[in-house]
Amino acid sequence: MAKDLPQSDLSVVRRDVENAQGLPNAHYVDPAVFEEEKHAVLFANWAGLAVTSDVPENGDAKPIEFLGIPLLLIRDKSGQVRVFQNICRHRGMILVSEPRKIEGAIRCPYHSWCYSTAGKLVSTPHVGGPGHNTHDAIVKDDLGLIEVRSHIWFNTVFVNIDGDAAPFEDIHADLISRWSEFDQPMFAGGPESSFDLEVETNWKLAVENYCESYHLPWIHPGLNSYSRLEDHYHIDEKGHYSGQGTLVYRQLKGPEGVVFPDFSDLSDKWNEGAEYITVYPNVLLGAQRDHTFAIILQPNSLSSTTEHVHLFYAQEHVSDDMRHKNAAQWKTVFEEDIFVVEGMQKGRRAPGFDGGRFSPAMDGPTHTFHDWVASQLEAYRAKAG
Repeated sequence: MAKDLPQSDLSVVRRDVENAQGLPNAHYVDPAVFEEEKHAVLFANWAGLAVTSDVPENGDAKPIEFLGIPLLLIRDKSGQVRVFQNICRHRGMILVSEPRKIEGAIRCPYHSWCYSTAGKLVSTPHVGGPGHNTHDAIVKDDLGLIEVRSHIWFNTVFVNIDGDAAPFEDIHADLISRWSEFDQPMFAGGPESSFDLEVETNWKLAVENYCESYHLPWIHPGLNSYSRLEDHYHIDEKGHYSGQGTLVYRQLKGPEGVVFPDFSDLSDKWNEGAEYITVYPNVLLGAQRDHTFAIILQPNSLSSTTEHVHLFYAQEHVSDDMRHKNAAQWKTVFEEDIFVVEGMQKGRRAPGFDGGRFSPAMDGPTHTFHDWVASQLEAYRAKAG
């Protein structure tokens, strides 16, 4: 497939940060390159799809379209979160069209073939003719729902569409170890703690902006008033992940100094520290002593992205007023970035732009992401011959 598409020169992207240029304009504005990246970057790796709190109870099901593929996120009757292709094995009909609870079986609205929440085909009415619900040619054990490889970490559901990626825990072993202290229950903050932002930009620009703290003084003046540029450090693990951290995380305080309860047994690093990391390709995570967040970037098209933002807490029940205030505070911060990523998207239409240069002192995490994307494309092209 890749051999039929225009192939940009990525060698300049893969240079060291002092001499590299960013990904060429085509990677933001060319539909053919978007198609290539869809397979090489998003389908070939562990991409973020949703969070477990999207299906909080057994039997909950949520249809999700991921880059044109109809998927079904479901918590089966045993409590396991699974991802299936959202189609009946009979004629390819969409099974679930809106979020709902599956009380009995997943029933196809076309010919009423039924599936268990674990994906097993359990009923094929009249398949052998009127009144005959079986047929020798229809082997139920061979016609269960098509399950998509998935993995859950940090309350986030990751999927590997092409099924060929190395295990998630192997690819991300270093990051899992880095944040092992947060391997404990996290509780969704309720409806007000999840919100979506519609952004007219290529999904990669949202990653690139999130990775670095360079823009804080000008884009986030409120945040920068206490968490200054010099209070941040780079997280720059080439080939794996990148982001930023702060040494002066300030807890939100309510009346009489009330704060959210902390996660258990955290080291002193987290007393005033926080980290913000991109799990390649499309998940933005934040870790603080008293809450975390996950942002799932959903690429809708070449220049349209939905940011699904979810906040989590160390305890199931925390102050409603505090949760509202915290969600509003983060929403303000994330909204401040919108004009930047949309402006960069418009800028990629300028034919004279060569991908830009990186500040070796400030843009290391962003260059690491560019280098990783380029590496995935090179591997995909080599495989395709």
